[in-house]
Amino acid sequence: MATANDDIFDEFLDERGHETESLSWERDYNKKRCPDCGGLHGLEASSCTVCGWQPN
Repeated sequence: MATANDDIFDEFLDERGHETESLSWERDYNKKRCPDCGGLHGLEASSCTVCGWQPN
């Protein structure tokens, strides 16, 4: 759960050009695409087998 301090910190980072949103899988037809390296995986994937990325 986000707190007021988290919101202030996210706003501080956002104003300075940093990403504050949590990343999740992107969709490409019937596949999941890793937002970090672009690797394609089946819909059952829970982590990227190319770079090791996992959603939070």
